[in-house]
Order: sequence, then structure tokens, then C-alpha cells
Amino acid sequence: MFNNKKSKYFIYVSFLVFMNPLNASSFKDAPYKVCFTPGSDCAQEIVNEIDLAKKSIFVQAYSFTSAPIAKAIVNAKKRGVEVNVILDKGQFSQKYSSAKFLQNQGIPLWKDSKPAIAHNKIIIIDTKTVITGSFNFTKAAQERNAENVLIISDATLANKYKENWDKRQSASIKELPQSEDIN
Repeated sequence: MFNNKKSKYFIYVSFLVFMNPLNASSFKDAPYKVCFTPGSDCAQEIVNEIDLAKKSIFVQAYSFTSAPIAKAIVNAKKRGVEVNVILDKGQFSQKYSSAKFLQNQGIPLWKDSKPAIAHNKIIIIDTKTVITGSFNFTKAAQERNAENVLIISDATLANKYKENWDKRQSASIKELPQSEDIN
């Protein structure tokens, strides 16, 4: 079956790569939580993690209509946590988006309009915890869809996500707070 030298070499290299402790241990010791809808309150799990933030929260979201998650982010800002949010361009024209609410609360927002859609669903907390998965930050994700949330406590991974957040921010457009016409 593995008679030629090339096949044996490929198997040997694959074994080294996949069994190498540096590669295999990336998540071995990292605490994680998983949540699935329907059946679990994943929005509350996300809120609980946001409530633990001490220094920073960086959000990238395709769709963001969840009032509990938006309120938790605003409350974190009020506690002195640095909060920054990148949203897909569609969130700035969508009727029930949290974009305007966050903007009105003084949360810095960026519009990611370079790709066709900015389909990210991540929250980076204190550059040590990453929340990701299929779960959009929406009421529908919690109440109607089959979704998953993965919460990983790993500073190395969080830094990788933060590097990507920074790249997306530099490619995005800063949204200025909406001024209300008082006249």
C-alpha cells in the first residue's frame, strides 16, 4: 500500500505535524464552553462573558439585533471597558440593527464594506477569550435557529483573532455618531 518512498515520506511528515505537541496542544489545555440552540440560552452565555470583561471588547458581526448582548456591551463601556465594534455594511441600513443603539451610546463603530459580506461573528474579550461560532448576535439565532457558540479562553488564539480584527478595522469605514437635528 505504501511502497513508494514519496508515500512513506508523506505519512511520516503528516504524523510529525499532527502529533507534534506544538500543533496538537493548541487547544489541549485551553478551557472552552460550547452552547447550542435550540435548547440552551446562548445569548445569556455571551452576556455572561461580556459581564466578565475588565479591559477590552472587540466585536465583529454580520448581523446584530440582540438587545441583551447590545445592552451588555453598553454596560461594559459604562464600567470603563474599551469597546470597539465592526459591523457588516448592511447593519447600518437594517431596521432592527443594534448599530444605531450602540452608536447613540458612544460605542465606536466601523462599517466593513470591502468584502461582499463581512460574515464574522466574534467577540474578543480582554485579548484572552474568543466567542465565535455560527450564532449571529440576533434574537432569531437564540429563538428560531439551530446555532452554535464556542467560547475559548486562550490568549494566543485571542491575539490571532485580534490581529484579524485590526486588519478588518483598517479596511473599514469609521462611523461617526449620528447628530440629531435640534431645530
